[in-house]
Amino acid sequence: MSDQALNRALLARQGLIERHRRPLAEVVESVGALQAQHWPAVAQGLWTRVDGLTTGDLYAALGRGELLLGTSLRRTLHLTSAREHAAYAAAADGAGVNEWRRAKAEPTARAGELRAELLRHTSRQARTGDQIAEFVEDWIKRHPDTFDAAEADAQRQYRWRAFYTWSALVRAPEDGEWSGRAPAAFRTAPCPPGSDRAPSPDDALADVVRRHLRAFGPAAAEDVAAWTGWRVPPVRAALERLSSELERFTDGAGRTLYDVPDGPRPEAGTEVPARLLPAFDSTLLAYTPKHRGRILPDDVKDRVYARANLQIKPTVLVDGVVAGLWKINATKRTATMTVTAFRRLDKKTRGAVEAEAGELLRFDQPDVPQHRVVFDEG
Repeated sequence: MSDQALNRALLARQGLIERHRRPLAEVVESVGALQAQHWPAVAQGLWTRVDGLTTGDLYAALGRGELLLGTSLRRTLHLTSAREHAAYAAAADGAGVNEWRRAKAEPTARAGELRAELLRHTSRQARTGDQIAEFVEDWIKRHPDTFDAAEADAQRQYRWRAFYTWSALVRAPEDGEWSGRAPAAFRTAPCPPGSDRAPSPDDALADVVRRHLRAFGPAAAEDVAAWTGWRVPPVRAALERLSSELERFTDGAGRTLYDVPDGPRPEAGTEVPARLLPAFDSTLLAYTPKHRGRILPDDVKDRVYARANLQIKPTVLVDGVVAGLWKINATKRTATMTVTAFRRLDKKTRGAVEAEAGELLRFDQPDVPQHRVVFDEG
């Protein structure tokens, strides 16, 4: 398959050719777990994929528990459906995301008891990071043999962060009301890794492999491994175990690509609209860095990836590939989106980008009376 054919398959699955018109939880499942470390990007990324989305739709789905936000793949915040969260959480656990030790001493049995008690503590009420740190300190006072001195000192430097950024917990707002502010509290996930109903790491990996292909396929074993945070050999083994239910293709580099049989694969020449992707968008991160050419051309990678702070900037798609960047600056009176195009855009393309940018700007800044889109080409 050519890069353009792979591009069209990706765009179709992500709702970037035609926006999805399904319940929000189903959309999140079909496009894969959305990266969510930059909270505004969640709503922006769903808006560009879902027809008629409002922020109220997102907050209502979160409030009903249909969507969950938590640390999972690659130790990064992701938005998943409640139905699929257990597999993502268990797969992250199997990849080592929940390893909490910062010193070399072996953990004591008390440490396992502490984590189990913490899950009971956060099942009753959402707790902030500071409240969880206080809980841990109180436990240590009552059980001083839980950690050796080096481990305790190392954990205190990070305010016991490893004990609340793990896949057994999900994020929640302190007051219970979801909004434009990033949720700052944590509660026990409905089905945390290791619980009676949780899938095993191998079963979870198989599920997540299927979900990667459904959302981003066709893809190679190293692509799936890069996205899940697992090493390539177990991912390759999982793909081989699933081979009877998968289709195979080859890319321009000669790699074997796997795909779910019902995954859409439009013609390479399918016309696609201009689209805007938010910061850290999953479509740019779903493949190993050397093989992201289906959507991120090699000659613009360094303009998209800010190495100083490890950020993936918001991007503009033209003909399905990254062709520019965008950013929003807002005051009480005016919200401005600046589009930086990597090449000069013809009149029709510029108009399409401007229209899409204006719609996203009004969605993102609904309370600002004036909205404008400006271009910085070059």
